[in-house]
Amino acid sequence: MITIASIVIALAAVAVSVYLILKNQKAKEVLEKREKDVSRRMYELAILKELGDRIGYSLDVQQIIDIITNSLHQFIEYSAVSYMILEPEKVIFKMHLERSVHRQFVNDVRDRMLGSLGALLDREFNKKDVEEVLSGAIIIEELEEPVRSFFNIPLVIDEKVVGVLTVADTKEGLYKEEEMTILYKIIQQASKAVTSLQGVVKTEQAKVNAMVESMEDGVVMTDADYRILVINPAAKRVIGQEGKQEVTIFDFIDNLGGKMDIRGRLEESVKLKKTYMSERFEVHNKFYQAFVFPVKTMSNLSEGEVLGGVVIFHDVTHEVELERVRDDFTSMIVHELRTPLSGIQKASELLKMPRKPAAASKQYVDIIYQNSSSMLDMVNDILDAAKLQAGKFEINAEPASIAEVVSNRVDFFNLSAGDKKIKLKVTIDKAVPGAVPFDVQRIKQVLNNLISNALKFTPEAGAISVVAFLHEAGGLVNKELHKTGVVPPEPLPEDQFAKLPPSLVVAVTDSGVGIPLEHRGELFSKFKQLSNTTLVTNIKGTGLGLAIARGIITEHGGIIDVVSKADIGSTFYFALPVEKSPLP
Repeated sequence: MITIASIVIALAAVAVSVYLILKNQKAKEVLEKREKDVSRRMYELAILKELGDRIGYSLDVQQIIDIITNSLHQFIEYSAVSYMILEPEKVIFKMHLERSVHRQFVNDVRDRMLGSLGALLDREFNKKDVEEVLSGAIIIEELEEPVRSFFNIPLVIDEKVVGVLTVADTKEGLYKEEEMTILYKIIQQASKAVTSLQGVVKTEQAKVNAMVESMEDGVVMTDADYRILVINPAAKRVIGQEGKQEVTIFDFIDNLGGKMDIRGRLEESVKLKKTYMSERFEVHNKFYQAFVFPVKTMSNLSEGEVLGGVVIFHDVTHEVELERVRDDFTSMIVHELRTPLSGIQKASELLKMPRKPAAASKQYVDIIYQNSSSMLDMVNDILDAAKLQAGKFEINAEPASIAEVVSNRVDFFNLSAGDKKIKLKVTIDKAVPGAVPFDVQRIKQVLNNLISNALKFTPEAGAISVVAFLHEAGGLVNKELHKTGVVPPEPLPEDQFAKLPPSLVVAVTDSGVGIPLEHRGELFSKFKQLSNTTLVTNIKGTGLGLAIARGIITEHGGIIDVVSKADIGSTFYFALPVEKSPLP
């Protein structure tokens, strides 16, 4: 007979058993939850590490999202994971099917994502603009299960929405807050890393752009499809498109006019990984030489992937002009030497003939002397120009009288002036010091050049005045010049003299043809000659005289320049810093 005690004991045993079962089940659930949490945490750490490694060298958002979507199956269940990325001309929709679904399932997910993207960006998208890519399981039309679980995560880079990521399934109630939180965290971490890297890239790109913008050479960089990615102002100037914002490869094709096949050379460079150097060509009165290079990835420059091409337009106009000047100079030197050499040869032949009158022999010797002196002067000019260019030109400054040197040179040229019926006048201001430090022979050389040029370019019955005066520090140079009675065709520039110390000024003024403004900057350049009027077309010379004169005055620490007025005349002047000495 069962006693009450037995029943109590049995019930207690059952209660204990139930309690133990419940306790074990709860412990099991806690353990499973912990295992699940640890698994998710490990997944989170693994995917974040992989993203960190990949993002360290990649700014390809699509590639980064692929890393995330390819690993999602490790911790979340889904029928399909997909993303939608916004590009300039299209929307990329990529879906990976973990299980086979109906076509309507794909369309439904795509439409929901397109709607979400449109809401985030506040714009409408056309389905025709969507480029679809499907991977994984196949579409089976017999499976008509709809989308029952679904959530979107926006993809934000540098505070801009670039797309959305979506997880969807045919089952209901799959996605809890935990799964979405982890996925949000991963996406956010990837976005921050890409944004940070983009900031670095933008900073470095700004530096590169600033350097490219300031380059004198034209630079054009294209992608593999020959779309221009980078172009600097110098490159736009090459084709005369300075004011155009968007320049394409077709602008270059049209404006280069067949002088260079830029598209063909880029194609050859990109496809064959070859460099190209063009011959010189002329565009818009400028000469260029073009260089085309393939742009490769930095991983392996010899075998790297070609990303595009770069074209550099190097302006060689100056070099071409210099070559022309040198050719002209060589031709001129040959011509200038031929005449005196011919004279020397003929005079020598006549001297060799027997029974010559003494007067004739003296005349032939004079011809030889004059022609050889002319050639020697020419050679000396060339040597002086070479010394100036090499920085080895020297002067020997000693105290001397500028008044004596100027008067001596005027006396020397008086005969030539008389032959052309030109009045040659010299004026020495009383304030000119009796002795100033300068190289007498070199200053004579400068005066010879200035006075002889004035005689060349002044018509018959004209006038030339040579004046020397003292410019006081802070004084007005034109006022000082006018006190001598000489008025130049144009005032001397006061700003040139404003900061000069006490200086001796010598000015040679003529009543010649004058010099156009556009030619004045070239006068003191080597190999340049004045030939702007019919009056002087037959005047020859090396074109080195004024360049040497500037070198001599510069070595003295002075200045030399010209003022001129067409059909009125010119004034060539130089100033030498001096120290006053008592008059003798």
